[in-house]
Amino acid sequence: MTGRVLVTGGSRGIGAAIARRFAADGWRVAVHFHASPDAAAEVLAALPGSGHVAVRADLRDPESITRMVAEAADALGGIDVLVNNAGVFFDHPIDEVDFDTWLEAWRQTLDINLLAPALVSWHAVRHMGPGGRIINVGSRGAFRGEPHSPAYGASKAGIAAFGQSLAKYLGARGIAVTTVAPGFVETDMATQALAGEGGAVRRAESPFGRVAEPDEIAAAVAFLASPQAEWASGGILDLNGASYLRM
Repeated sequence: MTGRVLVTGGSRGIGAAIARRFAADGWRVAVHFHASPDAAAEVLAALPGSGHVAVRADLRDPESITRMVAEAADALGGIDVLVNNAGVFFDHPIDEVDFDTWLEAWRQTLDINLLAPALVSWHAVRHMGPGGRIINVGSRGAFRGEPHSPAYGASKAGIAAFGQSLAKYLGARGIAVTTVAPGFVETDMATQALAGEGGAVRRAESPFGRVAEPDEIAAAVAFLASPQAEWASGGILDLNGASYLRM
């Protein structure tokens, strides 16, 4: 299957890998970005095939989201798959930050990691027909807890529940909704966390002795976008190399 896909946060890291994978499989891709136009242009220029587009939006701004999804749908001629990938992570341990920092971390994290996917999805499903897909990029942090970034853990738990709620509702329209839950991935967002002794500890969490590559996450997302994955709707796919196991 090929079609039209919108990837939020598509200018770097996991999002860029997902955009590359879909383009390599013959899809037309809308690469969303916010503050990195040069990075988005670089990703766009490197995508195989034609008909791709970069679309800009501040995911904290509902009006910007509205314009971005409309621009993507217009450029692609519709949207078959939405990948809600964009996200932020701020350290804010409750005993180590003042109240204003705590409040701002929660506001920004929930706005971008949870509210924005809900708003993007609202617009995107209006361009989808039967066979459509929404794939949310969550985190193992939704299940194991994030003591230094509780807003992140809460937002990713929320995105898992959001995906399951949409799966129950949209299945009647032939639209499947799934969530992937990676552990650490070798991206620029994780560079600091994976450096030095801390990085060695995090790699040792997996029996494979490493963290994921972005292309491994992209491969799972590509499968979940396929017709063969319809029956996975409502599911949460752990992608953490057995570094965290849950029932």
